[in-house]
Amino acid sequence: MTRVLITGFAPFGGECVNPSWQAASLVAAEPPAGLTVTAAELPCVFGASLDALRDAVRAENPDLVLCLGQAGGRPGVTLERVGINVDDARIPDNAGGQPIDEPVVPGGPAAYFSTLPVKACVAAIREAGLPAAVSNTAGTFVCNHVAYGLGHLIATEYPHLRGGFVHVPWAPDQVPDGTAPSLPPATVAHGLRALLATAARTPAERDLKVTEGATH
Repeated sequence: MTRVLITGFAPFGGECVNPSWQAASLVAAEPPAGLTVTAAELPCVFGASLDALRDAVRAENPDLVLCLGQAGGRPGVTLERVGINVDDARIPDNAGGQPIDEPVVPGGPAAYFSTLPVKACVAAIREAGLPAAVSNTAGTFVCNHVAYGLGHLIATEYPHLRGGFVHVPWAPDQVPDGTAPSLPPATVAHGLRALLATAARTPAERDLKVTEGATH
């Protein structure tokens, strides 16, 4: 059995829900065959989110970590290719912190790439019937903070671990007027199960050699 840790965030920015945590909970409640999945909710707070992630990894000793975050406005599930070593918060986090141009890890490398087969995972989500894409920016808020922090944790403490970050769209009840794209958390969870099944059997070095790039 492949042991998976999946994380989502608490609501932030005045929202009452966070679809990343909703989807993570659903996947943990009904995991793909051959995987055991544990979910952990991370605070939407710089620093504390990485402490919670480290504690969860230590407690669960997973083989694979999938961190989720909300990306309001994106139409599909997006796998982040890279996390960068900078915090530059447009809005305060849930503890009122708003770092500007500060490193996630002082002295750390400029970036960490996902150790998941991002293109194969995108293909699996599409085959499950959901829109999906590779993203080349996780932003500079707490999502990128965790994406980079996970990469640093793998590089410095858990070299056997594989992991990456995924952004999910708003849930429909967050955009009741329908003016922005959304996906039900249950639908997102369906796609994430396909992602995890693919990630569990596919090393990053055996990722699909297909175009998923962008011009801007």
